[in-house]
Amino acid sequence: MKCLVVIGDGMADHPLEELGGRTPLEVADTPNLDHVAEQGACGLARTVPEGMHPGSDIANLSILGYEPRKVYTGRAPLEALSLGIELGARVAFRCNLVTVEDGVLTDFTAGHISTAEAGKLIEALNSEFAGEGRFYTGLGYRHVFVCDYGEEVKTTPPHDIVGERIAQHLPSSASESGRRLRELMLRSAEVLAAHEVNRRRAEAGLREASMIWLWGQGKKPALEPFRAMTGMRGAVISAVDLIKGIGVAAGMEVLSVPGATGYYDTNYEGKAEHALEALERVDYCYVHVEAPDEAGHEGDAELKVRCIEEFDRRLLGRLLDGCDEGTALAVLPDHPTPVRVKTHTAEPVPFAVLSPALERDGVREFSERACSGGALGMIEATALNRLLTGR
Repeated sequence: MKCLVVIGDGMADHPLEELGGRTPLEVADTPNLDHVAEQGACGLARTVPEGMHPGSDIANLSILGYEPRKVYTGRAPLEALSLGIELGARVAFRCNLVTVEDGVLTDFTAGHISTAEAGKLIEALNSEFAGEGRFYTGLGYRHVFVCDYGEEVKTTPPHDIVGERIAQHLPSSASESGRRLRELMLRSAEVLAAHEVNRRRAEAGLREASMIWLWGQGKKPALEPFRAMTGMRGAVISAVDLIKGIGVAAGMEVLSVPGATGYYDTNYEGKAEHALEALERVDYCYVHVEAPDEAGHEGDAELKVRCIEEFDRRLLGRLLDGCDEGTALAVLPDHPTPVRVKTHTAEPVPFAVLSPALERDGVREFSERACSGGALGMIEATALNRLLTGR
């Protein structure tokens, strides 16, 4: 049986007053999501094990069938794998370019700086801090820093502290590693402030990349190959290095789609076409879209509704039209990114599975409340692949 898993990152949410007490999923016009729910079986999936941080790394590992408590070593090493970085025994950090104004972190994306602009800033950082480690250019504001220290230091995701003063969230200087990382982050502000990229952004009225933010560190993980674990040859489609890196670590085929940006302007149609082509040669394809998560982080309910509608119309609709009848399809968010809190939460997410191995359960629409009444009840996300295949 061919299997297709489609992830709308951060799509789940809470009821919002500005939406009449409904969630973005309940408000959005989603005929294709509703079709999967109505013709398939639904439930809620726990993607984040109790006590673990509700990051996309944890959640997507779970959906793919891995036990995060056993295999997780940090977010950054997964992103490093996507960039082809050979870590050895070194430590990888996620490196955001962020905007800090008067000591307050105001934007964890530096105004969604372009990859071309970011590459020039990364080059300057490598020139200035050659003795501390090496920076690698990723996508947009998302980059990687590799060094030989700091694995034990407590760090904070920048998207969790927007609007807060950075002083209370910088690495502690109580240890030598913490002191070095803290100094590196603070000194980066001097290097970036003097750079022509930021001068031009300021002249254009755009947010500057005023410093780096290091977080999500860890060493190279060791995942059991996806094919050995499931018996299926797998492929991954995503614009973001985190998901690509999970695919690399799992020994899956990682597909690059021209125009896939990890933002609102991503190439939905291209992702659908590449997924359908992949299913001609592999057994399992994992398609990930970042846009709803970005809207949740921005706290924009109307934008999130539009992102969900784009996901439904431009990606899921094309996948449904192109799939063979025998293909098992699951659709779900990896975690909620509620508009009201602007960051990830750990609540279970709605999911729907359309599979020859499952009977319809009477749910009529895809939403948090509707799927909670589905016949599949509450499951651990690690069990999703068994639902898809009926094994």
